[in-house]
Amino acid sequence: MEARKVIIIGTGPAGLTAAIYNARADLKPLVLEGHEPGGQLTLTTEVENFPGFASGVMGPELMGNMKQQAAKFGAEFLPVMCTEADLSKRPFVIKASNGQTYTAEAVIISTGASAKFLGLPHEKELTGRGVSTCATCDGFFYRDKIVHVVGGGDTAMEDATFITKFAKKVYLVHRKDTLRASKPMQERAFNNPKIEFIWDTAITEIKHSEAGVTGVVVENLKTGDKQERPTDGLFYAIGHTPNTKFLNGQLKTNEEGYLITTNDVETNIPGVFACGDVQDTYYRQAITAAGSGCQAAIKAERFLEGH
Repeated sequence: MEARKVIIIGTGPAGLTAAIYNARADLKPLVLEGHEPGGQLTLTTEVENFPGFASGVMGPELMGNMKQQAAKFGAEFLPVMCTEADLSKRPFVIKASNGQTYTAEAVIISTGASAKFLGLPHEKELTGRGVSTCATCDGFFYRDKIVHVVGGGDTAMEDATFITKFAKKVYLVHRKDTLRASKPMQERAFNNPKIEFIWDTAITEIKHSEAGVTGVVVENLKTGDKQERPTDGLFYAIGHTPNTKFLNGQLKTNEEGYLITTNDVETNIPGVFACGDVQDTYYRQAITAAGSGCQAAIKAERFLEGH
């Protein structure tokens, strides 16, 4: 086994910020990059709401810069996943997909939450080119355009309402004729003149060109009728899956599987910290993830000083 002071599981803005802070503290963190190195921002194009980039920055470029910054101070990166973690006692035992086993005096979990997709052809490759899973991130790019939003919960109502600040029309596609969303969120969407509901309907195909999404094919689940609808953007608002399966229930989670933290980033096991979307069900922004990564790194550093 290879012994480390700190192991960071996952990257993205949270894990990379934690790596920068721990590396600068001379803790020489080992970072297991995970199944999606760089996190969800590597699937986006231009990021305009991250402070310090007045002209915007490409998501992959931002994550690449963060990684280089952490490596500059001594963080070590491995392009592997954590397959198993034994958090029952210190030092913690971390097994990686390269077959290696490591021990750590402190662990930071920043594995994020993966957006749920419909499973349609080309949807992943069109992410950032008309397909989006983040209205707050991408809504601005659809000024005076037509947008379709998929979902029936609070997130779908919130996303659709937010996008109406920019788009000229938002169609909300839902598989049923009733919504899961809370009554206040439903009323807000129903009362918005820019939002039109398409009930009992599923999207079965995404039409696209070299430039990106041009339309969607929808099917009425009651009649079987299909229709092609033009659209400039397709937003998925059907939820996220927190990447916590490898923990095997050792850390407390809520009903949806997100890690429960106290004092911002502390889990129920001393010495194990969580940051970013794996424990954030509300903001899910790059800047808040980065902030929690800073918190986790400082907490880990002070934990090691006291132990």
